[in-house]
Formats: sequence, C-alpha cells, structure tokens
Amino acid sequence: MNSRRQSISPISDAPDLCRMDVAALTAAFRAGTLSPVEVAHAALARAEDVQRRFNAFTRIDHAGALEAAGAAEARWRAGAALSAIDGVPATLKDIVHVEGWSVRYGSRATDAAPMTRDAPSVAGMRAAGAVFIGQTTTPEFGWKAVTDSPAFGITRNPWNPERTPGGSSGGAAVASATGAGVLHLGTDGGGSIRVPAAFTGTFGLKPTFGRVPADPPSVFGTVAHIGPMTRSPADARAMLSAMAGRNLRDWSQPWGEMPSLDPRPFDWKGRKIALWMTPPTGSLDSAIERVVLDSIRQIEAAGAIVEPVRLPGDDLHEMFHAHWMTGAASRLAQIPADMHGDLDPGFLEAAAEGSRFSLVDYILAQQARARFGAAMDRLLADYDLLLSPTTACLPFAAGREVPEGSGLSRWTEWAGFSYPINLSQQPACTLSCGMAEGLPIGLQIVGPRGGDGFVLDAAEAAGRLMGGE
Repeated sequence: MNSRRQSISPISDAPDLCRMDVAALTAAFRAGTLSPVEVAHAALARAEDVQRRFNAFTRIDHAGALEAAGAAEARWRAGAALSAIDGVPATLKDIVHVEGWSVRYGSRATDAAPMTRDAPSVAGMRAAGAVFIGQTTTPEFGWKAVTDSPAFGITRNPWNPERTPGGSSGGAAVASATGAGVLHLGTDGGGSIRVPAAFTGTFGLKPTFGRVPADPPSVFGTVAHIGPMTRSPADARAMLSAMAGRNLRDWSQPWGEMPSLDPRPFDWKGRKIALWMTPPTGSLDSAIERVVLDSIRQIEAAGAIVEPVRLPGDDLHEMFHAHWMTGAASRLAQIPADMHGDLDPGFLEAAAEGSRFSLVDYILAQQARARFGAAMDRLLADYDLLLSPTTACLPFAAGREVPEGSGLSRWTEWAGFSYPINLSQQPACTLSCGMAEGLPIGLQIVGPRGGDGFVLDAAEAAGRLMGGE
C-alpha cells in the first residue's frame, strides 16, 4: 500500500542494533557474532535519546540491564540459552510490579518503596532471559487512552511530537516505535495496548483474558488484560509465550491450559470474516475508513468472504463505564483525602462518575456483560475473525483526553472499537495498515477466546498481504 510509505518511520534514525527483531538477535547471539551486552548498550543509549525527545520512560536501568545482559551472554556462549528471547531488550509499564523497582502507577499518590517481587508476567519474562532496560510511562493508574500525568508529564508521538501516542501504554508504544527495546509489556483495560500501538504504527496484542496471569488484581477487574507490544506479530508471539501460563497467584485465570501459540500456516481463501465499521459511540474518521476498507479489499482479493456486522448488545458504552469508572472510584478510595489534590483532575472526574453507580447498577451491568460476551462467542463461532479499525480517530493533540473541537467529553467516546472487546475478553491485535496526514492507522483483528495463536497467524498473513509480499 503506497500510503504506508508517506512518512519516515520513527525508527529510521535508530542504530542498526536497535532495529533488529527477536529472530535476528538470537541468531546473532547463537552464532557469536553479536553479544547481548552490545545490544543492551545500544538499547539503553536509544532509550535515553527517546526519553529526551518524547518522554516515554519513568526509569532507565543501566546497571540492571547490563548485569542481565552479561548473564545472557554467558548462557549463549555456553549453549544454554533460556528461551527465544534470552538477552533481548525489553521494557515494562509503570503499572506492573518489578522486584527492586519503584512502581508508581503514573502517580505521586503512591508509595515509592521498591517492589519486593515480580508480577507473574514480569517473572515469566525474567525467567526467559529478557533484559529489562527501563520502565515506561502511563497516565495515572492507567485510567485513560492517552498518556500524560501530573507525576511524569506528557508522552509524545514520535510520528509527530505535537500529537498523543495514545495510552494508557503510551510509553511502551513510543519505545517500540523508536527502537528503544524490542519487547514491551503493556496493559489493556479498554484499548490501552491497541490504541497506542495503532497511533504509533506498531503491533500490540490484547490476549484472551487469563492467558497472561495478573497479580496483584487490577482495580478494573476482569476487563484488564496484560499483553505484548512489539514491532511485529512474530516478536509478540515470542514475548507472549514467555509471559503466559497458569499461575496460582491469579485466581481469576480460567482453570486448565489454553490452546497452543505455535505458528500455523494461514490462508485467507475461504475464511469467513465479520467486518465491524460502526463504533458504539462517536463517529469514524473518513480517512481511517478509506484506509481500512482498502485493506479489507486486499483481504477479499485474497479469497476471504467478508460480511458487514454490528456488534450484539445494547448500550455498550454505559456497560463499560459501569465496570471502568467504578474501578476508578475504588482506586480513589484507597488514596488519603489529603493527597487528592495531587491527582489528575480527569481521574477524579472518572472516579466521581463511578461513585454514582449503585451496587444494583453494577450487578445489572455484569449481567448485561455476560449476555454480550456470550453473544460475541457465538459471533466468533459463526465467523473465523472479526476485523475493524482499531480507533475511530487519528492521533490528536498531546495532553488532551479527546480531540479538540470533537464535542466529546471522555476517551471512551472515541475508543469505541476497543473497549467492547475488553468486555467480551476475546484476543484482539492491531496491525498498522496505512497512513493519513502522516500518521499511522491500525487494523484490528479479533479472534475467538483462546485463539491467540490464530490471531497472530492472521496478523502475520495480513502484514505480508498489505506489505505487498
């Protein structure tokens, strides 16, 4: 697609070592032509540069990263690598616990004491040998789909620093887009992986709920997912394999094993595809509509059978607010009143909205969610995949919650292609499918619950198709 090449990629000025993917790095480590320590030095220097320009990090850990890289180098030399990501630079969002790091959730109203143990997802990556180079920015408590906070300021989009990279995993998306690390851990409670990945032209996957264990539990409950953010589906697959699995610290995980993540051949021919182009709130930008429909036509030309659909369920926006804003209210209740003045005013407004839901309202919303989730399972039994735009709008001014002049009041009103899939818990990824106004546009691919590997297979196939291979 010609529109994919209208602007210079933010990784174009990165050193060669910072542009390599997992497969290239581990092949070089295995051959002894490259050392994890060399790569770590390059990633750390790139992170410092990216931080100066775009404010994507809350911490850059030179000492810890170089120590981990040295250990990885020794393992590769001994022929005893831990996994496919051993020695590969990674970042962690300032919302997951990391032993020895202060995790502030993007807030000045949290304890600065270092964490005493890793979250399960972090522990899985550490056990696989990933090299943690730093911690990435988030809005306060990850409450919105853009990235700015009173504690750490505004994170900016490397395609255009005047624009937002989205959120809440905005720092991770910027690090990914610019080559400040290869693997980036994000969280997604309403689009917080997919929105910033789409806004920065990178790849992000919200896995099936429970594939990646979480501890401590999120205040936003079972709409909150943990997943990989990378520059390719293949790298996301390698990262997810390290993060995933049963962990007895997470009671909310489904019992038993999920289907394999191993790659399988994928062909669009004969695939039955549901096309979702109308968000439950807001309107779809015409430029995004054109680019996404162009991608859909390519998928149809490859043999897929595409049928327009509307999502089942009534008032998904109110249903999501009943889950999300009550989570904000519960988080605020844990903060002493004399610290409320330090908080993001928007977060306080969200918490106030959440406090207006009664217990009966919340239970009714849970029941409505159960009906919606079952209907989505049935939809994805009738279709192989659901495709849609990832966002309804292009990246807008940094530091704002909604596009200026849009008439919208909350981020959920322009993120209507993402939060419904948190309610229903299917795996969903975003893949860059084109450009408009020099800014990236994302195509969302949703699969049946448990079908994370299938979604990744489809994303790789779509990437080859749209890349002209």
